[in-house]
Amino acid sequence: MKFFIDTANLDQIKEAQDLGVLDGVTTNPSLMAKEGITGKENIINHYKKICDIVTGDVSAEVIATDYEGIIKEGQELAKLHDQIIVKVPMIKDGVKAIKYFSDHGIKTNCTLVFSAGQAILAAKAGATYVSPFIGRLDDISTDGLNLIAEIRMIYDNYGFTTQILAASVRHTMHVIDCAKIGADVMTGPLSSIEGLLKHPLTDIGLAKFLADYKKGN
Repeated sequence: MKFFIDTANLDQIKEAQDLGVLDGVTTNPSLMAKEGITGKENIINHYKKICDIVTGDVSAEVIATDYEGIIKEGQELAKLHDQIIVKVPMIKDGVKAIKYFSDHGIKTNCTLVFSAGQAILAAKAGATYVSPFIGRLDDISTDGLNLIAEIRMIYDNYGFTTQILAASVRHTMHVIDCAKIGADVMTGPLSSIEGLLKHPLTDIGLAKFLADYKKGN
């Protein structure tokens, strides 16, 4: 399973990259605004900085919601760097745009997916990634992980090559559960990745090893 970090914070992206397990980055307008990145030129420059840090795919989201606008923005974003994946919302014009991008060799990430039906449409249109938001489904007492399982089964049934990118991952158990179900990618905060490092028995064992070493020196 690929590990993406869901942030626009350059320090966190560098930290995840230095860990040696990072495969890519996802961002959105909210994450950009959280870092104080506003305005088209500043956002574009920030995407370039992210691409300079990581070696994998970087999802860059369009703001337009009409077909022509999505195409125009998507083409501009795709030209920024070979690593850019155009992030398109799951709406009617978005699906049409994903088909256009697919036909023209531009990779896409279909975002804001909350149902298996939406995931089917994204795959049929040729999306590179589909992003079901499991955390937001959990927030409304719906099983987000079950959606991942449904999409996995459907894609396997028909040989769809669209990668399932589990988005809105909130914590480490989400990461582990997504791996069990067969998500191709997970994207979440740095804490969800670093949480995989932690186990009390590891800490206890290491402390004992070090204590025993000191006794013999």
